[in-house]
Amino acid sequence: MEIAAAGTLGIASTPTTPVRSRPAASVPGPAAPPAVPLLVGLHGWLLSGRLWDPLRRELEPAVPCWCPDLPGFGGRPRPKGLQPSLASYGRWLADEVRAQAEGRPVVLLGHSLGGSVALHAAPHLGTQLRGLVQVAAGGGVYQPRPFARLRQAGSAFLALRPAWLAPLPAMAAWRSPLLAEARAARGLLACSTNRGAVGQLPRLTAALGVPSLWIAGSRDGVMEPRYVRHLAGYSRQHRLELLEGAGHLPMRQMPGRLAALIETWLEEEGLLAGSGDPAGARGPDQLPRAPALGLPQDGCQRLASPFSCRSASWA
Repeated sequence: MEIAAAGTLGIASTPTTPVRSRPAASVPGPAAPPAVPLLVGLHGWLLSGRLWDPLRRELEPAVPCWCPDLPGFGGRPRPKGLQPSLASYGRWLADEVRAQAEGRPVVLLGHSLGGSVALHAAPHLGTQLRGLVQVAAGGGVYQPRPFARLRQAGSAFLALRPAWLAPLPAMAAWRSPLLAEARAARGLLACSTNRGAVGQLPRLTAALGVPSLWIAGSRDGVMEPRYVRHLAGYSRQHRLELLEGAGHLPMRQMPGRLAALIETWLEEEGLLAGSGDPAGARGPDQLPRAPALGLPQDGCQRLASPFSCRSASWA
């Protein structure tokens, strides 16, 4: 009746249209946790991937690891055409990492000479590379006489080593140095101690676009902490840690302490988000202990940015 009356009074009636209900806005669910990166362990000169076995047992399964033999070392032959140089090995490593990781993020873990290979591989991995951990790896200053003596000693060892002892069970710990391909070992040693290669390490470190962790052993007589400090300082996003009581092979000497240090750094960088406190599951005897010198109570001495010092690049 009201509508009819309105029409009678000359007021235009407005046709009614059905009101369509809008679908409820979808509420986004919780974001998927980021993929845990693959930790790629790279051994030093004359060694093999089994160097990392004690550390792998501490890290896995929370942190998946892949620790290959570099070509010419351990059980991996050197492919035909692969030159024994840091640049060639870096490109080879990047290709192998992409195939092994299958798209997941990657953190490179280098030891000694393996740290130099990691620096050469980093530019080829692009955004897949999320971080770099260097253990007993330093350098960046060319020293003609010490490097010449080093090359002579290395060549003498390769020429005189008793390779025939390698199959003996008692020589298991020395098998890798005894069986390393002479050309690969000699070439990488010569390459990593020439002026150009030594000078390239600071440039590669400065070009890193990812956070890096540098670990030095307080008792390392091969790569002293000051050498690690020197090279680490070229990285804009670096942390430098001194592992008290460790020598050149902390992954063998104190794998629990080294693993706790690496896991903590990965979590602080957001690479193990949602995994909880990695060090909390470890016993107190496995955690790093701070020296009684007023150092930070995370068990490792935090070192300031480096000053220039003499250093080697191969060890």
